[in-house]
Amino acid sequence: MNHHVAAESDQETISPPRSGLLLFVLYALFYVGFVLINAFTPELMERVIVRGLNLATVYGFALIIVAVLLSLMHGWTQRGNQKTLNTRADSE
Repeated sequence: MNHHVAAESDQETISPPRSGLLLFVLYALFYVGFVLINAFTPELMERVIVRGLNLATVYGFALIIVAVLLSLMHGWTQRGNQKTLNTRADSE
């Protein structure tokens, strides 16, 4: 039995963990923007943006919403991967 060949073919069906890393980097860049604004131009955070809410509040809520959306996106892409792996395992 050649288990090495099977392991290589399984790796082709699994999206690389880089997809999760990419989502993390995107969120980290978004968060770094928040930190940099607070560090270098904190008066910008006091500006009213939407309906009496300042940039700090809007950006803070955006950080939370983006984190939830990215986690849902990651879960959705990985669920598709798991279905592919389960189908392949059932056929073997």
